[in-house]
Amino acid sequence: MGHRKKSAPRRGSLGFMPRIRSSEFVPRVKTWPEVSIEKPTLLGFLGYKVGMTHVFMIDNRQGSLTFGREIFRPITVLETPPVYVLAVRGYAYDINRGLFTLDEAWARPPLELQLERRISTLGKFSTEEALERLQSELDRLREIRVLVATQPRLTGGLSKKVPDLLEVKVAAPNNNLKEAFQYASSLLGKQVAVTDVFRPGMVVDVISVTKGKGFQGDVKRFGVKVKPKWNKQRKKARGIGARSHGKGTWWEIPQPGQLGFHRRTEYNKRIIDITDNALSYTPAGGFLHYGIPKSTVVILEGSIPGAVKRPIVLRYPIRPPTQYLRLGVVKPTVTFVSLQSKQGV
Repeated sequence: MGHRKKSAPRRGSLGFMPRIRSSEFVPRVKTWPEVSIEKPTLLGFLGYKVGMTHVFMIDNRQGSLTFGREIFRPITVLETPPVYVLAVRGYAYDINRGLFTLDEAWARPPLELQLERRISTLGKFSTEEALERLQSELDRLREIRVLVATQPRLTGGLSKKVPDLLEVKVAAPNNNLKEAFQYASSLLGKQVAVTDVFRPGMVVDVISVTKGKGFQGDVKRFGVKVKPKWNKQRKKARGIGARSHGKGTWWEIPQPGQLGFHRRTEYNKRIIDITDNALSYTPAGGFLHYGIPKSTVVILEGSIPGAVKRPIVLRYPIRPPTQYLRLGVVKPTVTFVSLQSKQGV
């Protein structure tokens, strides 16, 4: 007789627990990678999801079965208008507190940014004095970061005017904090384009909030097997444990609850192209639920989590593939872009 299993395999990944709603639409970047670069740069950027189409391109992945041949690939389009650098922050480290903000310097934003829709008041401050304080405290600092604000009014598919804010780490060669501070200070009060951060051929990590699906049951949430017809509870997980009688249940057991609208990270998405000519990737009639992009667009290979119009954070890869490290940044050759209408006609 063959071996009989004594228990069912567990359902769902514990790496995604707890499955709760994200606290905000713009996801916080929890970890920044250590990168080897030649000049100071920002390690992230914020854009908006536009939609998907597909392309044919030459496969330049060495070792691939289709290397050098034309292949079909789905693509995702992000609209990335320039971001405005609002503030420079210096972070110190304490063994009890971890990283904490030691000081920061703010710039007075222009009226067209409409920052008052996001922040009620900035009060009175002196940018020059704050930068001098930060420079005098460089010995105590561990990281330099900047606070950037998006400009949704420059996009083609967003009707909102409220800017989204994101804190981005500034990296410098050999982790030189002095160079990172000088670079961040030079950006304060200015706009930064996505081409100043990324270039075609790079791989990036995509951080976003997934589509919300509301309160769902065991079957859809964890893939629990549906019981036979004669069972009174066809869609309930069995064996919820001995502590279920008045003392709660084990948290690992499938239970109904929130599904979707979770913060998620997808690693190593390749940038196919970055262009100001958004029409070269826009289907006839525009993208569904978005329209026609007006500013710079970033073309990513494959799909990404999140709904249309949702803020998407692009970050330098925290675990880049070995082939990418060996071959460097190589822009793929696109031979065909599908501009067929997505309207279903």
